[in-house]
Amino acid sequence: MNKLAVIAIGGNSLIKDRSRIAVKDHYNACLETAHNISELIAQGYKVVLTHGNGPQVGFVLRRCEIARHELPMLPLDSCVSNTQGGIGYLLQLAFDNVFREIGIKKTVATIITQVVVSKDDPAFKNPSKPIGNFMEAREAVLHQREDGWQIIEDSGRGYRRVVPSPMPKEIIEIEAIKALLEKDILVIAVGGGGIPVCKDENGILKGVEAVVDKDYASCLLAKELKADYFVVSTAVEKVSINFKKPGEKKLDSMTVNEAQKYISEGHFAAGSMLPKIKAVIDFVRTTNNIGIITDPENISNAILKKSGTRIIL
Repeated sequence: MNKLAVIAIGGNSLIKDRSRIAVKDHYNACLETAHNISELIAQGYKVVLTHGNGPQVGFVLRRCEIARHELPMLPLDSCVSNTQGGIGYLLQLAFDNVFREIGIKKTVATIITQVVVSKDDPAFKNPSKPIGNFMEAREAVLHQREDGWQIIEDSGRGYRRVVPSPMPKEIIEIEAIKALLEKDILVIAVGGGGIPVCKDENGILKGVEAVVDKDYASCLLAKELKADYFVVSTAVEKVSINFKKPGEKKLDSMTVNEAQKYISEGHFAAGSMLPKIKAVIDFVRTTNNIGIITDPENISNAILKKSGTRIIL
């Protein structure tokens, strides 16, 4: 049977710098991603691709703010769904074109994905995930009064909206994803961590004002699919301990126990590497399969044991 890899790419990896944020720039970044992953697919690997959307949700929110005197603000779950469709389209376009270029006959499909979170998740009582642009105090007060936003002051840089980031519990479209995989289709799913929804006592779904961490949602998907590999793409080729400090060491591999030890020693920052490490640990413990952390350029190489950091049981 073909090996299955669930590959999570970051929303920031689609933006090379702040001067290149147009749709054409996103497409060019998607094209690079398609080239990076196509080697695996050419060798027979099945792939499910997930992606972040942090900057892109910020763009949607900013457009809403500018147009707020003519059009209603979009709720956050709708912003996530918009970015799932937009980024999914660009990835489909890129992969279709790369497959045609290198002679692979394969269909690509994006699944607009809902992810169930618990209404009792503690995150709803302690919103902590910053989203959107920095604001001046006057603008922050306006959003607090008119939109009910929760705002924090961010290290002297201005004010910023914070929202809950609850843990993912269930992927609504999991059977559709499995069905597409059965047909050997390259699936793009759980974009931006999925559209956060809650279930009431009758099982009725309702979107909520929150964001789900992309790495945790991708881990849940990888576990549900019993993937052979769970790959988290980030800004560095390999995980390091003592990062940017004396004695920095890049790791080719580490066991789950070693990773836990490094976490307890404070080697991984809470806002960057820590959730990625925790997500991969969860996947490896649950499946006894292989977790990998690397940068976008080395995704194929990492699975082929030529790069990246492997986390094993």
